[in-house]
Amino acid sequence: MLKKSVTLVALIPLLAACGLPQGLNQQDVLAYEAAVASVGCVMRVESDYLPVELQTGFTREQVIGLTEYELAKGNAVKLDNGGVKLTIGACA
Repeated sequence: MLKKSVTLVALIPLLAACGLPQGLNQQDVLAYEAAVASVGCVMRVESDYLPVELQTGFTREQVIGLTEYELAKGNAVKLDNGGVKLTIGACA
């Protein structure tokens, strides 16, 4: 019984990581995806993140949270250079 409880507790952070960042909804995800597509589907450096922030009105933390959400959902991949590439929608 204790082992099952420990396993469940260990999974909670993983399940939370798959959820949308607090205060954001599916419309926000679509706005994020469109903004990322407009910068070529890849975000590596400041000059990639800033236009996404400006187009969506999101803070850097929200953009990072949405990026983590997309990674957790399998809608984006980490690049060898440290960047992230969106792989759905217009970026597929």
